[in-house]
Amino acid sequence: MKIDSHQHFWKYNTTDYVWMSDEHEPLKRDFLPEDLLPLLGKAGLTGSIAVQARQKVKETAWLLQLAGTHDFVRGVVGWLDLQSESLEAQLDEFAPHPKLLGVRHLIHDEPNDLFVKGEAFRHGISLLSERNLTYDLLLFPKHIAVSTELVDSFPEQQFVIDHIAKPQIKEGILSPWREDMAEIAKRENVFCKVSGMVTEATWNEWTAEDFFPYLDVVFNAFGPERIMIGSDWPVCTLSGAYPAVIGIVKKYLGSSDTTSRDQVLGGTCARFYGIDSATIS
Repeated sequence: MKIDSHQHFWKYNTTDYVWMSDEHEPLKRDFLPEDLLPLLGKAGLTGSIAVQARQKVKETAWLLQLAGTHDFVRGVVGWLDLQSESLEAQLDEFAPHPKLLGVRHLIHDEPNDLFVKGEAFRHGISLLSERNLTYDLLLFPKHIAVSTELVDSFPEQQFVIDHIAKPQIKEGILSPWREDMAEIAKRENVFCKVSGMVTEATWNEWTAEDFFPYLDVVFNAFGPERIMIGSDWPVCTLSGAYPAVIGIVKKYLGSSDTTSRDQVLGGTCARFYGIDSATIS
């Protein structure tokens, strides 16, 4: 089983996707399962994880509806209001769905860099593991250290870092991202998605080798058993075609042993999200 661990769907409108500026013009249209399926096949992948792109509960319901009618969408990382007094009611409604595998909040869009220290947010995190829900950490490098403190507070919670925490690839900067990633990786309940890298490079002017120093850091820190490949489609298309984006990690793996390749290309994702138990409702 080979899985794209990180992709999005949306029906575009100006109200919900205000983050799309003029430079995001190619994204201002619908992106749906029928658009992704042939791309997966061309890249040699057989399934995907759909990740929220709007901080609205209705986003979670919509993604679960899509996953319920498309077998290749193996699961959903949705959004629930982790700071809400009604969170437990939201969890009661959505957690039983077999394809809701985790939740995410757009931490890197919060104006407060210490957002994850918030009491209400941390209470929300405390309720996830008992529902067998994972948590995707969407970070900039400046958030890694404080997120390490968050992880230390919840050793039973499974976390995964999206997009290798978006290091400054265009500028060729490694530190202190490198050191902070090595530190958070010491926590065995933290995994990492090698995804979303091409939009941190100079758009459409990169080579696969540009990412290798960053992949070296991640693989040395986490090992293939805690790394999963992802595309960040359709956002990635701003900077590269889908097969080329997936091809970065495949090229990096090169002559790696079969076990390591299988883990990165799908095994780690399946184990982390528990997708073998996800069936169409």
